[in-house]
Amino acid sequence: MTRPVSALLPMQYSDEVAAAKARGAPIVALESTIITHGMPYPGNLNMARSVERIIREEGAVPATIAVIDGVLHIGLDDARLEALAQTEGAMKLSRADLAFAIAERRTGATTVAATMIGAARAGIRVFATGGIGGVHRKAEETFDISADLDELSRTGVIVVCAGAKAILDIPKTLEVLETRGVPVVTYDSPVFPAFWSRDSGLKSPLTLNSPAAIANFQKVRDQLGVDGGMLIANPVPEADEIEREEMEIYIARALDNAERDEIAGKAVTPYLLDSLFRLTDGRSLKTNIALVENNARLAAEIAVALAD
Repeated sequence: MTRPVSALLPMQYSDEVAAAKARGAPIVALESTIITHGMPYPGNLNMARSVERIIREEGAVPATIAVIDGVLHIGLDDARLEALAQTEGAMKLSRADLAFAIAERRTGATTVAATMIGAARAGIRVFATGGIGGVHRKAEETFDISADLDELSRTGVIVVCAGAKAILDIPKTLEVLETRGVPVVTYDSPVFPAFWSRDSGLKSPLTLNSPAAIANFQKVRDQLGVDGGMLIANPVPEADEIEREEMEIYIARALDNAERDEIAGKAVTPYLLDSLFRLTDGRSLKTNIALVENNARLAAEIAVALAD
């Protein structure tokens, strides 16, 4: 069962999220492209359930965000979560087409940018994902830059990730975030992570060592009236990482394959992730799941600290 929010915008909270909002409980937003475009069923459903369970264990409420038949859902009950995990042909929604999917009564999964928009609309301050999009390699030729970066500059949501996806140009991604005025904080490490790897080879712009310190940083930003989001980079657990030097070999091969097959636009990231899954004999997906779970735990701890 879900509860309608607005007669104007077709948006619904799940019962669990509605109850959390009513009592002022901490909530963590979750994207849905990792379910529809990240891995096949039933592995995607198992991962989604695991992430939601971790958030509940840490004292917060999960709110997976998706558009289903033109309705923006903030939180999915288990039946809808399972149905989404089996949906074929769902749109991959970012800022440009989120409203289109709602207007045309389509079904789509939200990327980082679209999830941030939905979370902000619902008053949710913290969002856990795997990795953000950013500046693609050879962007000076393709102009391929993710809408996630602009969204971070304008939408007041804390995004917890394992860094920018390592298939990207990480130095340029950090430079754009700095230009946009987005705080980039690495959790408990002086170096910025590279998704599957704990160390990108780049110093982190900022470092904080506790969820309480991150929450306090955000509270001071609020007091100053500083707009926009904050990026929290949470290194993948050491036991689950694939070291950067090894991963770069696989990424170079995957990029060569994408160029050969003339892959472009929104198809690039899922193509590369699938190539890496095959090149690493499934290790990249195992690491991906581990880092998403790790990010969900930290995001819940930050949400709880913000609520105190």
